[in-house]
Parts: sequence; structure tokens; C-alpha cells
Amino acid sequence: MYTPNSFRISDTSELHAIIRKHSFAMLVTHGKSGMTATHLPLLFDAGENSHGVLLGHMARANPQWRETEGEVLVIFPGPHAYISPTWYETPGTVPTWNYVTVHGYGSLQLIEDRDRLHDILTRTVTVYEERMPKPWSYDINDPEMEKMLKSIVGFQINLSRLEGKAKLNQNHPEERRRRVIRALESQPGDDSRDIAKRMAASLSDVT
Repeated sequence: MYTPNSFRISDTSELHAIIRKHSFAMLVTHGKSGMTATHLPLLFDAGENSHGVLLGHMARANPQWRETEGEVLVIFPGPHAYISPTWYETPGTVPTWNYVTVHGYGSLQLIEDRDRLHDILTRTVTVYEERMPKPWSYDINDPEMEKMLKSIVGFQINLSRLEGKAKLNQNHPEERRRRVIRALESQPGDDSRDIAKRMAASLSDVT
């Protein structure tokens, strides 16, 4: 990923936090059929090394798990927002897009053990159901769940490298960035407000 130094996220804890918050990711692999991408929710474990481990599952009917060769790429798209040059109130400026993302690289290991699959599914449901007013629970003793296990394949990705990028107008003067923050705060949608908060935080870090 092209990442100028001013846009690079170097703090490991911040990279992990982005992965956890924006956990619906894109798994990109290469195999005999060429490049393949699947959109999946992934669990993150810090693990014993600084990069961590990802856990997930996909449909057994998906050929990706059979054809994966070599290193895999996982993309975690964070918040993003269009930036209009009118917000700069400065001539000679152009539109751009501010965004946050993390790319993870590693090796994929298949998991077909029943107990480990149950664990992945239980943890996945727990993570995403906890925000529900009446959370649904995963019952490992339900015969329907046993049938479902036969239709999926679990996997673990041992991360060897993480790259993070936060493009937040760092290459613009402070006053111009503050105008963008004010404009984003007035836009609809959580992403615009999230980018505005991150831009404000990045200004605080250098003042």
C-alpha cells in the first residue's frame, strides 16, 4: 500500500483497534484461478507476537479456501469521506478523499476441527450480538448448528505484517484542515464525523 510517512499509522495498538472496530474485511488470495476476494467478518487475537492472529469462516462451497496459495492479504476499510475543494476556501485546490485503512499480510491455515469451529462461531456471534437489544445466542447443542458446521470451513491467518494508513489532510496547512473538520462535522453520516474527529485528534498531536 502506498503510504507517505505523514499518513502512516505506526502504533501497533492503534492498528489493532482499527481492526477490531472495522472487522468486516476483505480477504484477498491468489491461486490457480487467479485473484479471489471474499468479504468476511474476522475476529482478532493479539496472540504471542506483535501482529496477531485473525479467525474466521467461509462457506465450504466457496472455492477460495481450496485454491489459496502463498501469502494472503486482508483489507480492513475504516471510515472515509469525500473532501470538497470548496471547503478549503483557497484557490488552486482539488477534490480528495480522506480515509483510514489497515492491510494485514500472513499465511492462512484451515480449521475443520468441530470444537474449534464451534469456538469461532460462538465468539463471532457474541461479538456482533452484544450490541443487539435482545441478543441471539449460539447453541452448540442445536442439531441445526451441527448441520451448519458441515457447510463451512474455518481458518486462521497468522499475521506477519500490518500496514496502516490515515489520510487526514496532513499535507495541508492547519487552518485549511480546521475548515475541513468544520465542514465534515456538518455532513450526514457517521463516517464524516469519525474522519472529523480523527483530523482533530491529529491536530492535537502536533500542537
